[in-house]
Amino acid sequence: MEKLIYLLWGDGGAESGDAIRSRLLGETTSRLLDMNVRALGINVHDAEAALAPSPAPPPEGELPHVAEVSVWVDCYERRDGVEAALSELGLRFAGYLVVESIYDDYGTTAHAEPRDWEDGARSPGVLTVALIHRPEGLGYAEWIRRWHGTQSPVSGELQPRTRYVRNEVVRPLTEHAPEIHGIVEEGWPSIGHVADPMLFFNASSPEELNANVSRMVESVNACLDLGRLRSSTMSEYLVKSLR
Repeated sequence: MEKLIYLLWGDGGAESGDAIRSRLLGETTSRLLDMNVRALGINVHDAEAALAPSPAPPPEGELPHVAEVSVWVDCYERRDGVEAALSELGLRFAGYLVVESIYDDYGTTAHAEPRDWEDGARSPGVLTVALIHRPEGLGYAEWIRRWHGTQSPVSGELQPRTRYVRNEVVRPLTEHAPEIHGIVEEGWPSIGHVADPMLFFNASSPEELNANVSRMVESVNACLDLGRLRSSTMSEYLVKSLR
């Protein structure tokens, strides 16, 4: 079984995001479930998610990624139906074969209870979906050591995450897909936790905030190309869970 992630780009507006969400959770979901995909997750930058600012928005003139569709299939080569369903949305999209690591899930940290909502319902809080890149000149093995061995635990200590999913990109699946090395999904308890730096960095004073931010920046700089980092806030829908 393999996990495929499809990213979609759009104008980033709340109204258009709501329209994309309606289509993804309606006709697109219906088509994908009819294909008997093993599991399905949909994240989308809709009006509710847009209330929280993106931690790393794209520069002016560059469209943001506004949705992420994750499908689990038996074999990545049999994905034509998936891409046909996504193409009906009329948005630019790109697909990637990934290796998933669920570092933290609902109920494994102090910031969220175990999942108790049904498939298809909106997850509590808000998600950030970041597109990351290995810094030029940094070897693969060292990049993984820093990302997995240092950045993951440091960010878990300094931030109130409810869920943390690392997706290492194995290779692109669609023509002209932009180069991306990792896709990171992080859940937060509320919109306010993303909008307020004090909450976002678990700080109780300006001094603690400065210290936590400095430590985070040092850790991130060691494993990511910050100039290429892109992040969007999204609502999460776990449409069909793995059984």
